[in-house]
Amino acid sequence: QVQLVESGGGSVQAGGSLRLSCTVSGFTFDDMDMAWFRQAPGKEREGVAAIDKRNSTIYADSAKGRFTIFQDNAKNTLYLQMNVLKPNDTAIYYCAAVEWVGVYSALLASWYPYWGQGTQVTVSS
Repeated sequence: QVQLVESGGGSVQAGGSLRLSCTVSGFTFDDMDMAWFRQAPGKEREGVAAIDKRNSTIYADSAKGRFTIFQDNAKNTLYLQMNVLKPNDTAIYYCAAVEWVGVYSALLASWYPYWGQGTQVTVSS
């Protein structure tokens, strides 16, 4: 059974950092392409960063230079390191998994069948 559990969210001031974790079970990172998404109140869910089985990564423009996605195979954990946080980064952050997704679709939520429950990130000015 595929399960994804996020943690690490919280409240931080603008300019601060957070590291989100997504611990998975029921599969390994050799089996799935992974991604982080976020959803702010009243907005659609948007892709933030994705990583494939070869550890190739892709980032939304809003995340480039500030966020880093990486995974630890031994711990079955996906991470999102977020630096220089801004108030408009405030959202619920979700990790997601799919058996395969092309690079041009990797930040599209509709491609991902497996989702965690989300973790809240709040950035104050």
